[in-house]
Amino acid sequence: MANLLTIFRMILAVIAIEFLFTGSPGLSIAAAFLTLFVIILDGLDGYVARMNNESSKFGSVFDILGDRVVENLYWIAFACIGTVGVWVPMVVVTRGILTDGFRSIALSHGYTAFGSSTMMKNKFAHFLTASRFSRAVYGIAKTLVFLMLIVAYIPNFEYYDGLSVKVFNIYGTIQPYLVTTADVLVYITVAMCIIRGIPVLIESKRFLNDDK
Repeated sequence: MANLLTIFRMILAVIAIEFLFTGSPGLSIAAAFLTLFVIILDGLDGYVARMNNESSKFGSVFDILGDRVVENLYWIAFACIGTVGVWVPMVVVTRGILTDGFRSIALSHGYTAFGSSTMMKNKFAHFLTASRFSRAVYGIAKTLVFLMLIVAYIPNFEYYDGLSVKVFNIYGTIQPYLVTTADVLVYITVAMCIIRGIPVLIESKRFLNDDK
């Protein structure tokens, strides 16, 4: 069931991103709600796995892969649309490839990224990368930045009545502040992405030494 939820959220992420490329204000708003649902499912699949005793090494890896697919799709889409610089997906994708590659080595030794058999032995490194608190904070950061990047760059409203004109005018007034907030969140989230990846690379050195 948990793995099905992972697949489902990847599909929803693709649909939400497709909405962003339509140029429709309504579909952009719908994309924001879909994105929020995708992030909620990110936390729900792990909960379902624990409740149904479905936790496994495959499930742990598949959950990470699902996170990576969704995260990379959004960053690449935002770069294509022009709401973030191309350097953002370049950094995030590179970091993901490096950490997942080293995690695969740890997995071959019987260790997982999270859970009781985590590869992170250093307590601070574990807290920074594998703890539920750290993962929750990073998840919240991604939720906020993805939603802000969608909301801050909604295409111009097509309005035909007084209410729509009023809404359009209000949005036009606050949009510069939304854009600034989104930009700040981009830097914060990318910084967190890099910082959380560094301990994985450091801890992986012992597995590389074992392979020699």
